[in-house]
This record gives sequence, structure tokens and C-alpha cells, in this order.
Amino acid sequence: MRSNRAKTRAGVSMAATLPLLAGALALGIPAAQAADGPGRDTLAGTKPAWATAKADKGATSDGSQVSARVYLAGRNASGLAAYAKAVSDPDSASYGKYLSAKQAQARFGATKAQVTAVTSWLKSAGLKVTGTTRHYVSVTGDVAAAEKAFGTQLHNYAKGAKTYRAPSRTASAPAALNGAVLTVTGLDNAPHKATHADQLPPPDAVFKNSGPFSSYYGSNVASTLPDAYGSKIPYAVKGYTGKQLRAAYGAGKRTGKGVRVAITDAYASPTIAFDAATYAGKHGDAAYSSSQLRQVLPKKYTKTKECGAAGWYGEETLDVEAVHAVAPDASITYVGAASCYDDDLLDSLNKIVDGHLADIVSNSWGDIEANETPDIAAAYDQVFQFGAVQGIGFYFSSGDNGDEVANTGTKQVDTPANSAWVTAVGGTSLAVGKGDSYLWETGWGTQKAALSADGKSWDAFPGAFTSGAGGGTSKTVAQPYYQKGVVPNALATANNPAGNRVVPDIAAIADPNTGFKVGQTQTFPDGTEQYSEYRIGGTSLAAPVIAAVQALAQEARGGKAIGFANPSIYAKYGSKAYHDVTDTPTGSGLAVARVDFANGFDAADGVLTSVRSLGKDSSLKAVKGYDDVTGVGSPAPGYVESYSRH
Repeated sequence: MRSNRAKTRAGVSMAATLPLLAGALALGIPAAQAADGPGRDTLAGTKPAWATAKADKGATSDGSQVSARVYLAGRNASGLAAYAKAVSDPDSASYGKYLSAKQAQARFGATKAQVTAVTSWLKSAGLKVTGTTRHYVSVTGDVAAAEKAFGTQLHNYAKGAKTYRAPSRTASAPAALNGAVLTVTGLDNAPHKATHADQLPPPDAVFKNSGPFSSYYGSNVASTLPDAYGSKIPYAVKGYTGKQLRAAYGAGKRTGKGVRVAITDAYASPTIAFDAATYAGKHGDAAYSSSQLRQVLPKKYTKTKECGAAGWYGEETLDVEAVHAVAPDASITYVGAASCYDDDLLDSLNKIVDGHLADIVSNSWGDIEANETPDIAAAYDQVFQFGAVQGIGFYFSSGDNGDEVANTGTKQVDTPANSAWVTAVGGTSLAVGKGDSYLWETGWGTQKAALSADGKSWDAFPGAFTSGAGGGTSKTVAQPYYQKGVVPNALATANNPAGNRVVPDIAAIADPNTGFKVGQTQTFPDGTEQYSEYRIGGTSLAAPVIAAVQALAQEARGGKAIGFANPSIYAKYGSKAYHDVTDTPTGSGLAVARVDFANGFDAADGVLTSVRSLGKDSSLKAVKGYDDVTGVGSPAPGYVESYSRH
């Protein structure tokens, strides 16, 4: 599973794409320029692409209320982006010369004078300032005041089946502020949030896997079931454990000792300490030491019903248990957001950066690119850049719906994984054999066919696409320098002759049919809450696994932070550091047999038997070399130790 931003918006087909702002937004630099009015600078990207003349339903009532955030550009936005690149590039003289949080703020953050000037401007327009941080000024007020402040008119627009408010022209700020404003969010009120995909069962209702199972890939062949691809196939594994994943990805004797990993999601599981400790004890993972697992939580939660708060508990459980299983001595800090909305998720990321709570940050949530507006993208890029200059790297799951066509009707990538300043983690199907031996990986993509009524064949084999690793070419983010010469030109230029960002960068286990076993307290049919275990997957497994592997690599590096890892990841391309993952590693089709309880809990309502074909990811293909399913590949035994050499 992967938490997928805006399930409520996922069904809306977005044919329009966001404009590519040459160089500026792609680097997270405010593209301020003269506005229509005298003495104004435009705030590029603040009018969303869906706010078209055709969709215009007229002016928003002047008395309607607006809640907005004015993000501060700081004293040197272009310098921040330039230094973030320099400290992350192994070929730069500034490589690894990170700043402390205090130094980064002093060098690139907003000045008190800028904050005062921005606050005065907003108040003078009639807006009420409700909060001020080092990153933004939050305000509320009526539409008339917002229009006065931002030099635009707010209209209502049809978006899918609903109507939302948005600026009728790009917002602006007074030129006298000298570029102090990065962007403003909240002028459009379409949901900007994260929720869950269907791979992860909600913890408030128990989920169990039926058998038969394999204990490792191929250990239990389904001899009584029909052939697939000309031979008998194995039953799906019961769920890999840390020992198997550590072996597959070359952990060796590294444990992540001395390395700090953070995890962001929304809300927080009330049973995480018990669940994590119980799981570790049952599967041979090291016991948690005092304060090795801690939570940083907001004072209050909001939108719990809208966001399905309980549905996020399992996400946190998966992320924590996967990191600890692969990097058992790394310290883990879980930073929960107050809601599933972007503003609150950004607050969680900023907490990590402002307090330098970790060097490695795993994030298993996202949304389709068509739902991302450039104002939000700029706010995310800024926090990623502040992280980079401090030696903090962000890892985002690439998505669970392949090219997104089946999900949205439009081929597109996911965000924030599309940012040029994060490591996008794709997904694989993983075969770990007897003795914890690595056998092979395919790109994660699943087709499913049910067992026929007479049990002698698979209906419409290989069946329909169900899920797969997200990937492809961005429509809005320019090609970052580190992808040039590695990403095939046909992929880079798929949406723009000048070249765009391609996702993902690296990959690890994601397929739920070759997935990871987790343990979580869930509610059983009799109303009792009990610890239970089940197999799970999705790129929200791949992201914490890669984050944990990076913790091992940082340990191998003597504890020195890797920071934003993409330049290093691409510099190792084509070496023995990676498994070059393809869809047909054995030369023929691959599949597993899976048996599920019809009711998700027990056999009272029968079982469902199906065949799950591997390496069938929508229109995306895992091929030799870089591809848009697995990026440069998955970590091989040489990957972790390669960091000991620089």
C-alpha cells in the first residue's frame, strides 16, 4: 500500500497540465515578475490549470471566507537552490559541506524585516494574521480582502463534478516587498490532501491472509492448481521479514547504528510502541533500545473523519517496522501531521528540517501530478532545499497505480515524488530463495486472473491490471542535471523536447504478492483489539526499505550524512552497486498463486484463489538500464559499501 493523496480526487480525470516554468519553479525559485498592475510582482503558478474560462461559474461572493498561507522566499532563494545542488553533487568542491539548521536559516531564511513587511501588507489589506513561522504567514479574511491583497479576482470554477474557488488571474504581491514572498496557497480551495489507497486494510477492521503460503519464494508449489506460463507456480510468500530483506539488499553487518531516520505520515497509531516491540520480538529483529523510537506529534488533530485518521495507523506501522527490520540500530522519529492536507504535511517536514531531527526522511504518501498546483510545489521544493543544505535527504514512494491511466484516465506521475529535490522510490517484485538468497526482481506490476469454477484453468488469463509501481515523465518539472546521460532521451522528452524529470530514481520491494509481513493491533469481529500479522506491499514499503538501506550506507560512510542522494545514486549507475531489474529476469513469464479469505478474516465465507502475474506494470516497462518502473535498479550487495569510499 501507499498513502495516496486525495482519494476523493483520484477519480477526476485531469486532461489539463500545469505550465512548465522554465528553470524557475523546477528549481523551487520564485518566478516573480512584473504583474498587470503597476508596482506588483506576480506569484507564478498561483492560478491553477483547471481555472479555465470554460469552467468559470462567476465571481465568488465577497463575504466568503479565505484561509491562506503566504510562504516566505527568504533572503536568497536562488542561492539556496544553488547551494543545495553544490553540497549534494559529488563533483562539487562544496560536496558534503552542510550547514546547521541555524546556519541555513541565517543564510537563506526570511529576515525579521521581511516578515514584518509581509505582515504589514497583509493586515493593511484587511486580512487577519493567524500565525507566523520562519516559513510562512497564515491569514484569514473575506474574499474582498484577499482580492485586494493579492491583486486578483476569485471566481468559482467547475472541477470534475464539483465547484471550487480559485484566482481568475495569477496572484501578485507588492513590488516593494522585493521578492520576499515565495508563493501563496489557499486562494484555491480544492482539496490538497493525502489519503490511503486500497492496498492497506484499515486497522479498525482486522485483515488476515489465507494460506497456503511459501516461506520463501518457490518453497511451496501449487501443484494442484492450473499452470501459468507453461509451468506450475508457487504460492505467494507469507511475508518476507527483515532477515530476508537485509540479505537481498546487501546489508552485511551494517545495522544503521548512529543514524537517525524520520518518517512522516498523518496522525499517529496509539499502539505503535507495543506493535513495533512485539513484531521485533517475534521475527528476530533487535529489541528497541530506550528512546530509539519516538514520536513528534501536533498539539491537536483536525479533519480526522474526512482524512480517515484510523486508516493512517497501518501506514505508520509499516514504515516503522520496515525501517527497523532493515536497519535495526537506526533511531526512528515519527513525525505525525495534524491532518492529511498538504499544509499540515508541510509542517511535519519543516519540523524535521528546522530541528534537524534526522538525516534520512521516509515519506509514503503522494497524489497525482495533475492535482498539484505550482504554489504547493514551490513550498515543497523550498523545504527539500533547506533539508539538502543541512544534509537531509527525502525519499518518496512513487505511487501504486503504474502510469495512472487506469486510475485517472491520464498518463502521469505522482507528486511530491516528481520533485527534482527528492529521491523517488519505485517498486519491484522480489524473489528471496532458500537460505535468504537473492534470486531476482521484476518491476512491480500485477495482472490478476481468478480460478475458473471447475478449478481447471484461470479465467481470462493473465487478467486485468490491478496495481503497479508509479513512474513516467513529469509534465511540470524540468529535467534535473543528474538524470542527463542516464535517463533515455525518449523518456526525458516524452512531454517536452527540452526534457523533463522522470520518475523513479531507485527501487525496492513493493509487490504485495511478494510483500513484507507486518504486525499491528486491529479490531476483531468480536470487538476485541488484538495484535495480528499480515502481508503488505506497495511503494510505501519500498520507500522505508530504501530509507533503511540509506541508513546502512551512512553508517558505512562513517556516519557522515549522505544528504540529498540523487546525484550520488546516478553517479553509481551501471556499476555493481545495483541489481538491473527487468520484467523477465528468468526469460519467461512469472506468477504466483494467491488464496484470500472472501471476508478478509477467516474461511467462514469461503476463499478466493487467483494467479498474480509479475512484471506487468500498465504501460510502463522494466528494461535493461534505467527505466520508469525501477529507476537505476535496486540496491545490490555492493551498494551499501560503495558509500564507504567517498
